[in-house]
Parts: sequence; C-alpha cells; structure tokens
Amino acid sequence: MTIDTGESEALQPAKAVFYNDPKVRAVFWQIVAVVGVIAMFWFLIHNTITNLDRQNIASGFSFMDLEAGFAIGEGMVTYTPANTYWRAILVGLLNTIKVAVIGIVFATIIGSVVGVMRLSPNWLVARLATVYIESLRNVPLLLQLFFWYALIVGILPRAKEAYGPFLGVYLSNRGFNIPLPDTWGYMGLLAGFLIALVAVMWLRRRNKKIHDETGEIKNTLGPGMLIFAVVMMVGWLAGGAPTTLDSPEFKGFSFTGGGEVTSEFLALWLGLTLYTAAFIAEIVRSGIEAVSKGQWEAARSLGLKRGQILRFIVLPQALRVIIPPTTSQYLNLTKNSSLAVAIGYPDIVGVTNTTINQSGQAIEGIAIIMAVYLTLSLSISLFMNWYNTKLALVER
Repeated sequence: MTIDTGESEALQPAKAVFYNDPKVRAVFWQIVAVVGVIAMFWFLIHNTITNLDRQNIASGFSFMDLEAGFAIGEGMVTYTPANTYWRAILVGLLNTIKVAVIGIVFATIIGSVVGVMRLSPNWLVARLATVYIESLRNVPLLLQLFFWYALIVGILPRAKEAYGPFLGVYLSNRGFNIPLPDTWGYMGLLAGFLIALVAVMWLRRRNKKIHDETGEIKNTLGPGMLIFAVVMMVGWLAGGAPTTLDSPEFKGFSFTGGGEVTSEFLALWLGLTLYTAAFIAEIVRSGIEAVSKGQWEAARSLGLKRGQILRFIVLPQALRVIIPPTTSQYLNLTKNSSLAVAIGYPDIVGVTNTTINQSGQAIEGIAIIMAVYLTLSLSISLFMNWYNTKLALVER
C-alpha cells in the first residue's frame, strides 16, 4: 500500500495561461498589426476623398478617357494629340520599358567585359578598367545625362548638315536616322532568325549533355553559323526575297522615312548604360575573386588557357555570387530611367506629369507612376530570382 504525499502533483509544472502562450501572442500581435495597417490606409483614403469632395475636385480615373491634347516626341505605337490619356500613358510606359530593357542588356555586356578587364594581368588594360569604374561610379547620374545630352546636341551638326549617309544612316544633333524594312516580306527573315536561334540553343544544350556524359567536345560554332545562314535564307526567300528599304530623306526641316533614334534617347541610354555597367563591373570582379584560387590552379594543371578557365570553370561558379547584387542594379537602372524628364525624353514620368498638369488629377497620376515602377521592379525580381534558383547548387 502506497501513501500519496501530494509531492508528485507539486512537482508538475503549472499549465500556462492562454495569453502567455508564445504562439497565441504571436498570432494576436500579427492580427493587431494587420488591423492597424488597414485602419491607417482607410483613414488616409477616407481623409483624402473627403478633402477632395470639400474642394470640389473630381477623383477617379474617368479623366483618362478624355482627349490628351498634347504631342509626344517619340513612341513605339502611333499617337496623336487627339488620342486619350490612356494612349499617352501607354506611349510613356513603352518608352520606359524600351530604355530599361536595352539599357540592361548593354550594361550587362559592358559591365561583364570591364569586370574581367580589371582582373587582367595586362597593366594597361587593368588600369583603364579601373579608371572607367571609379570615374563613372563617383559622378552623379543626372550630371552624366546632362553631359551626354550636351555632347550629342552640341557637337553633332544640324539635321540639314547631317553626317551621312553611312549605309543609309544619317547622324545629326537630332539623333540617328536609319533605314527600315518597308515590306512584310522581311518577316520571313525575322522568323528564320528566331527559328535558327531556337535550333542553335537546342544544339548547344545537346552538345553540353554529350560533353557531361562522355567528355567529348563537339563544335557548336560552325554548325550554328550554318544553321543561321540556311534557315534565314529560306525565310527570306519564303517572304518573297525583298531587297528594298524605307530610307530616311531630308525634306524641309527634318527627315522623312525610315526610323529615328532621338538624341534624348541616346543620351539617356548612354548615361544609364555606362553608369550601371560600372557597378556591374565591380560585382563581376568580386564574384570572380570569390572563386577559390585552387580552381584556377587545378584548371591550369590540366593545360587550360585563361579564357577557357574563365568560361568553363570560374564564371559558372561566380554567377551564384554575381546574380543577386546584379538584380539590384537592374532595378536601379529601371528606376533611374525616371531622370529622363531632365533631358526631355518622354518616359512614363514625363508623360504622366503633363497629364497631371492638364487634368489636375495629381493623386491618380502619381498612383499610375508608382504602379508602373512597382510592376516593372517585381517582374525583374521574379525573373532574376527564377534564374538564380536555376543556377543554385542542388544537393545530392
């Protein structure tokens, strides 16, 4: 027979009160935070609408269906002052996307080349890369935009005295005037190029797979060039073998025909590209130096040349270090394109500012600009995160 002294019950820990439970408190404070944020936004929106009604200022986006009534210097789609504000905003949006995409492509190429140059054993090449990087990184981007715009407008001649034609291209202080295809027959050539590009990418992946499995190295350059030549020729012939172009011609006070790359776009593209490339160059340099020196030594012991070591061994490993900070530079380039308003390039900010001045709908206009840059930034981030995940090491 045992005697219960009550000690076992005294030794058992007391049950925690529900409001002292860490999980309960975590959920509670999250709910409080969400409710607080919603309440703050409701107060701001309600207060704004009330103030607008008190001052008899219309709110909403119905004004976007009205006639814009202002001209836009350049655009990727047709536009006249008789079009709506929606159409004007679309022109500004496409202009922003155009300069961002082209800037990102060329900034990546230039930055990668300069980053590798800075690590070159050649003293002159390395110092030239250093001067480029340190000079452009430490000068404000806005000043660089002013410099390039003043250089283009101030040095190049007027349209009437334009340089050219060089292969049908004229160069003046208004920019480039270039010949363009004038028939749909050239679409066959474009289709052939795209088909050939897909075929060469498939061939490259196939050769890489064979190399990984057997160690055999197959040439991709020669067959790839042959594929491009044959497929593009077939596409050109299928399109009717067009040979004529719509060439620019100076008439009156400006050029007619062909296409135009304006001085504003050139200055903005040069400024954004060269400025961002300086930062990307440092990222590439640091990514390459992050790879262990043992990788270089092992590759040299196999008889590989410096270019082969960079291409096949170092850069594939360095990309895992390079991609995340490079994504930030892509975002910076896209957002820095808003400085286009300083040199007169009609991007989304410039067009929307004109819309605000004419309609008085400042809140809606600013909301459009914010939504555009938010969407572009999130799109770039999603793509780069996907690419970074694809390059990540997979544990076995």
